[in-house]
Amino acid sequence: MKITLTGEESLRIEPTSGPLTIEAASPTQSYSPFHMLGSALGTCTLSVMQSWASNKSIALDDLKVDVSWTFVEGEHRLGTMKVVLAWPSLSAELWPRVLRAASLCGVHKTFTHPVEITVEAVGVESPAIEAAL
Repeated sequence: MKITLTGEESLRIEPTSGPLTIEAASPTQSYSPFHMLGSALGTCTLSVMQSWASNKSIALDDLKVDVSWTFVEGEHRLGTMKVVLAWPSLSAELWPRVLRAASLCGVHKTFTHPVEITVEAVGVESPAIEAAL
C-alpha cells in the first residue's frame, strides 16, 4: 500500500505490493496527526474494497482512494472528511454496491458516531485533571 501526501489537508492511498510506503511531494511536508486520521479512513476503505473485489473476482490495480478534510473555522479540529474513490476499470453498474460497501469501513462508522475519550494521569503525585472538551 502506498500513501501519498497530496497536500496539507489531503492524501491518496493506492494498493501496491510490498511494504507500506508514505511519500510526500516535498521533503518539508510532514505526516501530521490529521494525515494519520485520513490514512486510517483511507486504508480502512481500501481494505473493504480489497475484500469486496476479491469476493467478486474483480481486479483493483487501478483503484485510488483520495481523502481530504477541512477544519472548523477558528478551531484546530476537523469539520469534514471526504473520501473519493477513483476506479476507472470498474463497470458503472457496480458503483452503487461499491459505495455501499465503502460505508461499512469500521473507521468510517467510528467517525460518524461520537467516541468517548478519557485522559488519565498516572503516578502518586499526579494531580486531578479536568479538561473541558
